[in-house]
Amino acid sequence: MTPAAPTGRLAVFPGSFDPLTNGHVDIILRSAHLFEHVIVAVLVNAEKQPLFTPAERVTIIHEVFREYPNVEVDTFDGLLVDYARRRRASALVRGLRAVSDFEYEFQMALMNRHLEPTLETVFMMPAEQYTYLSSRLIKEVFKLGGEVRGLVPPAVEQWLRRKQEAGVVQ
Repeated sequence: MTPAAPTGRLAVFPGSFDPLTNGHVDIILRSAHLFEHVIVAVLVNAEKQPLFTPAERVTIIHEVFREYPNVEVDTFDGLLVDYARRRRASALVRGLRAVSDFEYEFQMALMNRHLEPTLETVFMMPAEQYTYLSSRLIKEVFKLGGEVRGLVPPAVEQWLRRKQEAGVVQ
């Protein structure tokens, strides 16, 4: 069975979002202005040890974007192009923070095009103040007692504090 062709301007923004940063938020908001519908697709990777479960990440992202009806949150595993095909997406959104991101993202975009020629990849740069942010860096700074306010949405900061109180972040 051949999947249906993409409809409208539906974009998928995939990632681990562990945790969601203000750089992610910036890309999602700008994508929501460019596309009719944006799916924030949380990658479920059993091989990684995330701080937040997939369900927690979905809940956090829902909380942050609850006032944006064209932003949806979902989870996926396996090949991104298979997920995008199932959802009938016409584009993938990928963030580029620095030149160091480009080579990897370029390779992925070409492979995705090989696997699904109708699927476009759109690269977006976050606002300048977020170009150095990564989820890994946020977790490390928070774990070491550094301030993350202004780098993550308030909901993420609250979830980080809950994890800390529960002894998950030490």
